[in-house]
Amino acid sequence: MAEAIRRLAIRGAPLIGVAAAYGLALELAGDVASLDRACALLRSARPTAVNLAWAVDRVRARVLAGTPADAASTALAEARAIEQEEEAASEAIAARGADLLAGTRTILTHCNTGALAAPGRGTALAVVAELARRGGLERVLATESRPLLQGARLTAYELAHLGIPYDLIVDAAGPALIACGDVEAAIVGCDRVAANGDVANKIGTYALALAAQAAGIPFVVAGPTSSIDANCPSGAAIVVEQRDPDEVRAALGRPLTLPEAHVLNPAFDVTPAELVTALVTERGVISPPTAASLRPLSA
Repeated sequence: MAEAIRRLAIRGAPLIGVAAAYGLALELAGDVASLDRACALLRSARPTAVNLAWAVDRVRARVLAGTPADAASTALAEARAIEQEEEAASEAIAARGADLLAGTRTILTHCNTGALAAPGRGTALAVVAELARRGGLERVLATESRPLLQGARLTAYELAHLGIPYDLIVDAAGPALIACGDVEAAIVGCDRVAANGDVANKIGTYALALAAQAAGIPFVVAGPTSSIDANCPSGAAIVVEQRDPDEVRAALGRPLTLPEAHVLNPAFDVTPAELVTALVTERGVISPPTAASLRPLSA
């Protein structure tokens, strides 16, 4: 399970948390004594998305509160509870986000935040889907999301499956289209929200937030409260995952540059809270996100 999460066979912050919880239950079914080792392995699979550590720690705490004989069944029950809670959170986020962005006709989204990234309909893409269901949404601009093309491979697939009109764009076109007035709102997911409201998300999010602020359009972040890290004071404390350089040197197995090209490959960037119009969670819409406004959600 840790390897599947590490290589993105399972991805999306809410989904990797659920998957890790089930992975821990599977491990304990075979070896009750491996709890701490399994927790450490799963937590290290991806360092930025806080849902992963949150789910692992939650299952671990529940197991330690019980008896060794019940460890596997306790872990499985907690994993199922986490999955059900995240699915319910998805539906609440969809409704709250659609209320917030009612009347939006053209919306831009980044990376993949739908049913392939979270239990239920997803996070940001769940809001898009709900806007489309209610009527009025005319078009979605979806970034390709380099270097692994989650937008081109996954978001485009989900939008087509849902019957929602969309245009796929290269990442660098997003800020330009916002500046040209072709976008009424932007919505993204999140892998971690610091206690002060700073947001870690797929690399390229920061540029979109800056463009949205310059154009005066809403820049909305959607995610469950499990993505809020009360122990992380600000974005400066978020560990940004650095991934394999070959993800940039090649695309879908085909080389794009010199095999020895030097590469920086941060998987995420951090968007300051002051650029975020609203944070949509299952427990409410926080606008603007600040240390004070987020505190009740992490209590």
